Amino acid sequence: MTENPDAPLRGSVDLSQLVSAHAASDEAPGAPAALPAPIAVTEQSLQELAQQSAQVPVIIVFKSSASPASNDLVERIRTIIGRYQGRFVLAACDVDVQGTVAQAFQVQAVPTVMALIAARPAPLFQGSAEEAQITSVLDQVLEIAQQNGVTGTVAAAGAPPAEPEPESLPPLHQEAYDAIEREDYAAAIDAYDRALRENPKDADARAGRAQVSLMERSRMADLDAVRRAAADAPDDVDAQLAVADLDIMGGQVEDAFGRLIDLVRRTPGDDRDRIRTRLVELFDVVGATDPRVANARQALASALF
Repeated sequence: MTENPDAPLRGSVDLSQLVSAHAASDEAPGAPAALPAPIAVTEQSLQELAQQSAQVPVIIVFKSSASPASNDLVERIRTIIGRYQGRFVLAACDVDVQGTVAQAFQVQAVPTVMALIAARPAPLFQGSAEEAQITSVLDQVLEIAQQNGVTGTVAAAGAPPAEPEPESLPPLHQEAYDAIEREDYAAAIDAYDRALRENPKDADARAGRAQVSLMERSRMADLDAVRRAAADAPDDVDAQLAVADLDIMGGQVEDAFGRLIDLVRRTPGDDRDRIRTRLVELFDVVGATDPRVANARQALASALF
């Protein structure tokens, strides 16, 4: 067996971001800040918004001047976002004027609300929504953004996004990070497991554990032997799980997902559940906002039911 500790994790969560992801995670929305006007989305401004979304999530409301409900929704979201102290940028796209942009986002009706996180679009909801529903959606967007290292703020209208101030990790996360630094992956997994027992909704711990588990499973892999074994035994669950890990490590995300979803379709019993569990873990590695994960989740649901 050949040790493979430095294999790249392209398409995965960057562990270095797990440090900064906590900068905003424990903060609740505070007092309302100034309420800047939504940025008008055009083909030109969209490029700037995509760049800005690498630092702070951008919420885009697709509206129509002929739809009072969509204009009301813009103002409602604007008010709510004002309570988040610069942790969102709000933009509005008039589909009657910017039809090309609306088509690019596959908008079918107004109002439609989407997020841009690290330049990746994430559909949020269509139609109107109450304040509590909007707040819940925005909180989820922040969780996803933090998982992807998007933790900046904007100080005021037109101001560039500020870099988050570095903050110390919670004790168990620091313990896991220190273990990763010395390549003691088993200890890091144990620390993340304890963090998840304390808080099962700890998205950072779940993402960190998924990535470190992948590193631990793959560090001693003989790449040629693993691929040969998978080719020789297409129904061997262990062999297929091992080669899917290597596909993720090498950035062949769709190949990994497709391989395991096909295996789910033809595998019964406990092994089927084991494959599903591994797939869900690999979804955490790649990231919830990655469109390949969304597509694979749908394919997995179809394969299971």
